[in-house]
Amino acid sequence: MLAEQKISLENKLKQPSTRYQGWLFFRFHLKSVLSNPIMAAYKRVLLKLSGEALMGEQKFGIDTKIVMQYASEIKSIVEQGIEVAIVIGGGNIYRGIEASETGIDRVQGDYMGMLATVINSMALQSGLEKINVNTRLLTALEIRQVAEPFIKRRAVRHLEKGRVVIFGAGTGNPYFTTDTAAALRATEVGADLILKGTRVDGIYDADPEKNPNAIKFAKLSYQEAISKKLNVMDMTAFTLCQENNIPIVVFNMNEKGNLKRILGGEELGTLVSN
Repeated sequence: MLAEQKISLENKLKQPSTRYQGWLFFRFHLKSVLSNPIMAAYKRVLLKLSGEALMGEQKFGIDTKIVMQYASEIKSIVEQGIEVAIVIGGGNIYRGIEASETGIDRVQGDYMGMLATVINSMALQSGLEKINVNTRLLTALEIRQVAEPFIKRRAVRHLEKGRVVIFGAGTGNPYFTTDTAAALRATEVGADLILKGTRVDGIYDADPEKNPNAIKFAKLSYQEAISKKLNVMDMTAFTLCQENNIPIVVFNMNEKGNLKRILGGEELGTLVSN
């Protein structure tokens, strides 16, 4: 009996104390964070995608190859521990602002556009789940058969659990763009950064697809972007970001690896901040 007690005591003395074990865990966790610039720089981001981007080379609708490409890009940063929220436009299906030209009431047209964003959100959700990324779709309009209604605390909880959260149906109100929805949701969930994925690699003083001599900006302040009348986002969205000090990075989403490289600290695209 005494021999067994002696062996047990010796084993306990060999084991590190609970406090020491806690210190070892803290050192390991701190080292992993500092060695991973993505984890160190941003915890939660909101990705804004245009509906037109989902068309790919098509003139209308959704290109599933583009959807899967975007899903793969998003997965690459989720695996790095980044909490990701997404807002998608609906321009590949319907634009409410153009409805008045066809004789449809503007308010009715805007609601039709919101439903278009839900279709795109469902497509991206399907693409993400196909590659085993846990995803939740929350909409500003209640469509309980396909999505959860937007509740801020629920959205934050999903993000904290590592799920990608897609916000559909814009703000749920007519006359507001999906850019404004992105700025609003980023503010509500406490995003550190808005990433606006486009077809070009930043902000230019002219349309680079039409003017080969267009000059690209690496960095801009909000005031500079306003004074130069650069179409980064609509003014409502822009003001929300400025007032809540949320930086915006405009970049080319179609180039593979750009999303991960930006969050890894590379200076890609154009940064707009205070």
